Amino acid sequence: MFELKALSRDGIAAALEKAMRYRLLNEPGEAESICHDVLRIEPENQEALVILLLAITDRFGKGYAMGALQAQELLPRLRDLYERAYYAGIISERRAKALLAQGGPGCGFEAYGYLREAMTWFEKAEAIRPAGNDDPILRWNACARNIMCNKLSARTEENVGLQSE
Repeated sequence: MFELKALSRDGIAAALEKAMRYRLLNEPGEAESICHDVLRIEPENQEALVILLLAITDRFGKGYAMGALQAQELLPRLRDLYERAYYAGIISERRAKALLAQGGPGCGFEAYGYLREAMTWFEKAEAIRPAGNDDPILRWNACARNIMCNKLSARTEENVGLQSE
């Protein structure tokens, strides 16, 4: 196997900029790799943890062997309670979107559950958000619109046999 080379501390800021660029170019694997390199040098680098979490969630539903568990395992490492709640909501919201994109029997019911979970997290984030930061409100509204536009609902005894979509 290979021994991975270590980044210099002076190169961390530039590396994180590259990671963000790779995310924007829809190359989450590259962004993830860079974040792991940064975290080897600075294990509690908050920016690297957030970018890594987002890069992992970028892969949801795209056939990669990436799971929500990996993203959720990063949450306790985020120091800020607002960010923990906000990014927990992002994970749930992206899981729902991935389910809807994949389709299949019952996916609408599952997606509804994840969207409602996301909305709960966004409400928690909203309650402790910094002044002027309406991001959790924007995300909550996006989840609500997704539910309404897709006519999603919770699974009940009446609709257990029904398939959504």
